[in-house]
Amino acid sequence: MTDVVNGLRFAFIGLFQIIFAWVQAILLSICPRFLRKQFLYKNVTGKVVLITGGASGLGRLMADRFARLNCKLVLWDVNEAGLEEVVKEVRVYGVSCKAYAVDLSSRELIYAAAEKVKAAHGHVDILVNNAGIVTGKKFLDCSDSMIEKTMDVNANAHFWTVKAFLPDMMKRNSGHIVSIASSAGLFGVAGLADYCASKFAAVGFMESMRAELAAMGLTGIHTTVVCPYFINTGMFDGVRSKFMPILDPNETVDRIVDAVLCNQAFLIIPRSLYLTYAMRGFMPVKVGAILADFLGVNESMTGFQGRLGQKKGD
Repeated sequence: MTDVVNGLRFAFIGLFQIIFAWVQAILLSICPRFLRKQFLYKNVTGKVVLITGGASGLGRLMADRFARLNCKLVLWDVNEAGLEEVVKEVRVYGVSCKAYAVDLSSRELIYAAAEKVKAAHGHVDILVNNAGIVTGKKFLDCSDSMIEKTMDVNANAHFWTVKAFLPDMMKRNSGHIVSIASSAGLFGVAGLADYCASKFAAVGFMESMRAELAAMGLTGIHTTVVCPYFINTGMFDGVRSKFMPILDPNETVDRIVDAVLCNQAFLIIPRSLYLTYAMRGFMPVKVGAILADFLGVNESMTGFQGRLGQKKGD
């Protein structure tokens, strides 16, 4: 009898937790930004924020946003000239900003740069894995070297940066890991085989890390994975979007920073893609293919002219 009572008690507690989590998620999704800012934003003043791919695109805009929040910035990118420009831009806010030229396709260079950062700042509070590249070619037209580089920058680099900075976060049970993935990490797209594979890897890695941290009881370390549609940063110049508008970079960054400040674990942009993502779970594969053809998804990369190999956030 005692086992039955305990079983019912645990079932009731579990059901209550599920309902509470649903209600919490719904309220968070419909809460206006000014209320989120007033009641839900965490204080990041003085926090050390490291952004990879910080010389352009989303990385540059995120540097601006975190500088306005009085964060200490650390920027990584292979583009040294771009880094110098961003440092000048953000220092008008009176914040500390240090830039490091780092090739994110090299594990050794990532670890070496991480040691320099830790020597200068002690630790990193918010790690933003934003750097990314895209070839934009059909799979058989991609060279082996470009496929390897895509995986190194878009996926493997996340492993090495997290390995470098997570131990310090664990000691303090405090920190935030952010992955700028892509909606191409949720849905396969023709002409983006290597890119999709790398972004699927980034999404899976973050889900696994969230589970590991929870299993260890490290509730003070948060994770956010961001899956945006095509963004007008130049990285995907020439793509065709039949029904869904290309995202504005400034609006996208505002939503990303908002998600980080609210400790939101999963962000898809635009909101309409949440429904598509949910439907995928029970939609037959052939139905999904028919819809993709109707929406022109598999033709979107036909006119691609993006900047090959340039490390930018998508």
